[in-house]
Amino acid sequence: MTQRPTEALNYIGGEWIAGTIRAESLNPADGSVLGIWYPGSEALAAQAVAQARMAFDKTPWSASPRQRAAALFELADRLEAVREELADLIVAENGKLKREALGEVGGAISETRYYAGLARTVLGRTLETAPGNFSMMNREAAGVAAIIVPWNAPVTLLVRSLGPALAAGCTVIIKPAPQTPLINAMVMGCIDGCPSLPKGVVNSVNENGSEVGEALVASEEVDVISFTGSSATGKRIMAGAAPTLKRLSLELGGKAPALLFEDADIDKAVRELTAASLMMAGQICVAATRFLVAEPIAEAFKSRAKAAFTAVRTGPGEDPASQMGSLIDKQNQERLARIIEQAGDEGELLVRGGTLQGPLASGAFITPTLFCIDDVRSSLVQEELFGPIVSVETFVDEQEAVSKANATRYGLAASVFTQNIGRATRVSRAIRAGTIWLNCHGRLFAEGETGGYRHSGLGRLHGVEGLNDFLETKHVYLEAGTV
Repeated sequence: MTQRPTEALNYIGGEWIAGTIRAESLNPADGSVLGIWYPGSEALAAQAVAQARMAFDKTPWSASPRQRAAALFELADRLEAVREELADLIVAENGKLKREALGEVGGAISETRYYAGLARTVLGRTLETAPGNFSMMNREAAGVAAIIVPWNAPVTLLVRSLGPALAAGCTVIIKPAPQTPLINAMVMGCIDGCPSLPKGVVNSVNENGSEVGEALVASEEVDVISFTGSSATGKRIMAGAAPTLKRLSLELGGKAPALLFEDADIDKAVRELTAASLMMAGQICVAATRFLVAEPIAEAFKSRAKAAFTAVRTGPGEDPASQMGSLIDKQNQERLARIIEQAGDEGELLVRGGTLQGPLASGAFITPTLFCIDDVRSSLVQEELFGPIVSVETFVDEQEAVSKANATRYGLAASVFTQNIGRATRVSRAIRAGTIWLNCHGRLFAEGETGGYRHSGLGRLHGVEGLNDFLETKHVYLEAGTV
């Protein structure tokens, strides 16, 4: 199943399972049917958990770092072999641009190889607390991990949890998003072909609703939940996991501000922020969604940003001329159309977005919106809009800039544009967010940890710290002469 699939089955214990219900997967750019998929159930979730538990308890997987490294390298090679085909499927089922899809697959390959390397260097420490008294702090796999994957980057956001989970020695159940089941099936086909990966170490159960996810969260046999998605769903997962006290890794919503001070390079900032706010049609939690601009440069910035947003060409992801692809579905198109109306009522529309007409009218397209607003309490400023709708706000000094940057409950990412290194340092420290980019926005890579403050989540993904959510520390104490 490493060629482009037309159906997506559940994958449990190394076997493909169809289930009793069929659903269609649609291309959001034109509404066409791409294939069929089989939603899972609570029973299939329990079966997958049992397989993962058996693989963790009964096989040498968790104690075999070289085998884990080999399996991850094999997966990276298999993803590399289908890079183009997988990217084309991402374009078709997710709606993003081909270059964005290629970047996603490339990022997943890099991430997999990065954690393949780390699999052989999971280190503990030893200390002698008194003569002949030794404490050994061993790092061990946490157990069975459930990975709940969103639709907006279904390959990268799977692998950034799967990579460290497998490197740590966990076994896994994946719950893919219902909007992108065929993409997940193609990745599972790559996983199925890895000779170093024992059956049952990686399982996948499709979802249409919340039955499977709720079963995984509630299961006594699942030790870790790794979830990427909205803050509202993250809170429900946290509540559902409380009775079993399982470990949570949550990367949740964002409302990333970009702060432009009076000494910023405006042209560079406009280039960076146009791309950073409209990548994946704004459907990414680290997208720049609030432009906070110093008053002395506000008019110049607004003029250039308006021109840049107006020039963006929205269209199908496979068209090389497209600069922004479609939304994930028509429901989100309708939701964002209502938000654009609200922006017009509460603020000043610099660029008014809308749906496309003509041959592309059947697709879930919406063009970019840029608007000015003064009321930081507005839901347009406070809520994650998850689309190509961006606000412009102004500030008079550094204190107000930081205050406005921290005015929402989110704290996932931000960027600061200034030529003053002292200011860059002060402001970066003052902003409560897990990632701060200086004079750029949206740089993500396997080696650098990401994660949120406040309502943007718990734990860190990517980097060495990405292993932590999938590892336990065990203290083994020895007094000389006792053994």
